[in-house]
Amino acid sequence: MSSTSTLAKKIGFWSSTSIIIGSIIGAGVFMKPASMAAQLGSPLWLTAVWIIAGVFSLFGALVYAELGAMMPETGGIYVYFRKMFGDFVAYLYGWAAFSVINTASVAAIAFVCAQYADYFLHLPHFDKATELAYTWHIPYIGDLHPLENFGVKSLAIVIVVVLTWLNSRSVKAGSAFQVVSTFIKMAVIAALIFGIFLSGHGHIQNFYTSSDPKTGTALLSGVIAAMTGAFFAYDGWINITSMAGEVKQPQKNIPRSLLIGVFSCIAVYVLVNQAYLYVLPVEKVAGSPLVASDAIGIALGSTSEALVAAMIVICTFGAINGNIMATTRITYAMGKDRTFFPWTGKEHDRHQTPSNALWLHGIWTVVFIVTGSFDMLADMFVFITWIAYGLGAVGIFMLRKRMPDAERPYRIWGFPWVPLLFIGFSAFYLISTVWNDVSNYMAHRQPVINSVLGLLITAAGIPFYFYCRRKYRKN
Repeated sequence: MSSTSTLAKKIGFWSSTSIIIGSIIGAGVFMKPASMAAQLGSPLWLTAVWIIAGVFSLFGALVYAELGAMMPETGGIYVYFRKMFGDFVAYLYGWAAFSVINTASVAAIAFVCAQYADYFLHLPHFDKATELAYTWHIPYIGDLHPLENFGVKSLAIVIVVVLTWLNSRSVKAGSAFQVVSTFIKMAVIAALIFGIFLSGHGHIQNFYTSSDPKTGTALLSGVIAAMTGAFFAYDGWINITSMAGEVKQPQKNIPRSLLIGVFSCIAVYVLVNQAYLYVLPVEKVAGSPLVASDAIGIALGSTSEALVAAMIVICTFGAINGNIMATTRITYAMGKDRTFFPWTGKEHDRHQTPSNALWLHGIWTVVFIVTGSFDMLADMFVFITWIAYGLGAVGIFMLRKRMPDAERPYRIWGFPWVPLLFIGFSAFYLISTVWNDVSNYMAHRQPVINSVLGLLITAAGIPFYFYCRRKYRKN
């Protein structure tokens, strides 16, 4: 059994929902549509991929709503996997979450936030020769340049440190900040959508016409690649389950917040996508380095760059806080169970927060920011994450058979078809991703097979598992 968390229950329904929405909506809504449009070449397929990815994310939320209500313990997937598959599989997920999934994603979001804040701050930076003077070469991976974008990286580090400090001081303050930042974020995105649609500068035919739509194998490959981008944008809905032990009335609030939060994000992403297409043909969306800026430029004029920079800073800042709040709880739960450093499972004496785990994550995130390696790792984390999501759905059937009489305050809607569909889609997506990665590697379009490298990084934690088990769990 998992060691009992002593973190206080201070997170209500609105805080839970804001953690989900705030964790999901970050830079993806601004950065991913262009690459997805280039991969698909069709406005209809672009819209369809956003909807399909959203529906299967919602199915995943339904699966984890049952698990979260049944086992409202801090640690989320790590806790569920311990009861489904045992310590070893649970540890592998927790290690991957710490080493790649969570810290790399926070680093990437913080860098994007600082990059767009630089529009207003004009941060200092080294000249190109100095930036390239110090290069760290990693075989088969690439070169890292720690001095590159020095001012932006410094601001990103400050953001991570400040939000880590805030959450280490008070769960209530962190969740209150999340509610406020999510409200502002949704208001800003609503202004973007209505501003574009009410501008009168768009064309309805952009929603369904394209000059060079992809077909056959090219379309299939494009759909798989675009789905990865969409899942990256949707990721974060799982975060509230990591904090389940701190949620008030978790049996009721976790399922409600998951359903409302994920459904709200589907609606937002589809509406934003349609707003872009209203003023830009899909070919221009595909060729735009920052599609939101171009779309607002057509709709509202020359103020577009400042508006988009401000929007991205607002959206990413809240996403950083939501991810810092939730993801450290997995490492905290591992420390409690002594499958990781036991000191990461200790609460702050006065603030009753998992401060040790928070600062460990903060330090590792800063390492990613300094090296600039988070982009490479972030490309892998969607693949590893969806392995975990699929296993969770498999575990639903195992728990229903193994623990038929256990209290289930929420039972997944559409059982067994919804989890079966989710498992089938997860398997298809994972196999297709490996095939796509291998194809791109063989065609020299990427330097490494990202999905395989993600598995190798996860496997690298195996010796550490046996070390911790021998050293910390003798009793």
